[in-house]
Amino acid sequence: MDAVGVATPPPAAPRAPLWLVLPSRFAALTRLQARWGLGLVALLLAATLLALASPPPPAGNPDDPARMEAQTDLLLYDSIVSGVRGGGDYYSVAANALRRGDYPLRPFVTFRLPALTMIQAHVPPTGMLGILYLLAAGVAAAWFVRLRPAFRRTPPLVFAMLLLAGGMVAFVQRGLIGFHEIWAGLLIALSLALRRDDRWLTAVAIGLVAMLLRETAALYVGIMAVLAFAEGNRREALGWGITLMILAVVVAFHAHAVAAVVRPTDPASPGWAGLLGFGYFVRTMTLSTALAIAPLLLAAPLVGLALFGWASWPEPLALRALTIFCGYAALLGLFGRSDTFYWGLMIAPALLVGLAFAPDGIRDLIARARDRRKITVTRLVR
Repeated sequence: MDAVGVATPPPAAPRAPLWLVLPSRFAALTRLQARWGLGLVALLLAATLLALASPPPPAGNPDDPARMEAQTDLLLYDSIVSGVRGGGDYYSVAANALRRGDYPLRPFVTFRLPALTMIQAHVPPTGMLGILYLLAAGVAAAWFVRLRPAFRRTPPLVFAMLLLAGGMVAFVQRGLIGFHEIWAGLLIALSLALRRDDRWLTAVAIGLVAMLLRETAALYVGIMAVLAFAEGNRREALGWGITLMILAVVVAFHAHAVAAVVRPTDPASPGWAGLLGFGYFVRTMTLSTALAIAPLLLAAPLVGLALFGWASWPEPLALRALTIFCGYAALLGLFGRSDTFYWGLMIAPALLVGLAFAPDGIRDLIARARDRRKITVTRLVR
């Protein structure tokens, strides 16, 4: 009696990593999975070219009068700080400044939360600049500690830190110190770098501060809460949830205070349903980082490769970072307008670090997709 047996070859052992200590997340894929993965990467890189058709934000076109609008925003914030420093009430000062600049005053979210303004009003400009530089240095140190165990050698680690610096070029510019997103973006990056399964309280506290400076940091905190709950870290999820409740109370008081100074005749915002799509997110990220010096045709695919790189690093931190980037990509693509380009600063510091993980991911995908191991058929005679 003959019996035919089909021997399926065991998965090939992952190759030694190029830069990373551990094989990339794609090192154990089957050939079919790897080919699908390469197809998705190609689709991602093609999608980044939608940035070429996306409307340029004000900061992206020096000859566009809209650029002056970005500068006007900074002048607005400075005038409010000056008014509060002179003894004025924040909400009255802000309302008058918005009216003078023909800004909308409704709904209440057109008023920034007062925390940063109050700090600036009571700290000298040199002191604020010093605090900003110290915060940026803290972010760099925290990410160095997190990234050092990930790489086998020093040169890739140095490259990753240079990429981090490239994501922070806008965050150490004296002229942008009044942007709330500058501070919130650094705090988000610091919170993410410090968060560990056994040490999450500091990260939660920093996340709360980020939200009190810029309420759109609530998206970061919400994602961290959901991921903590999904991973079974109930106490951590509760911690993130409590900070969201604190923010809700603060925002309620904020809305009440705004209502007291807004008139029925004050203009309303046109809304935030920009629906500018993924290309606008990509373009915003190129302008928020050192990629601004490169042609958009080159810079846009690098944003896609950075996202792919974060997907390649086999660490829970990488999936958290990737989820946060995707969350803000959705926020910018769905609700961003051409004059809200600065929302991208919320995630700019760490985004480009993903490029340091990409070589291992690409190499492993290609190697798995080219796997030519054969199935062996044997006939047994009994």
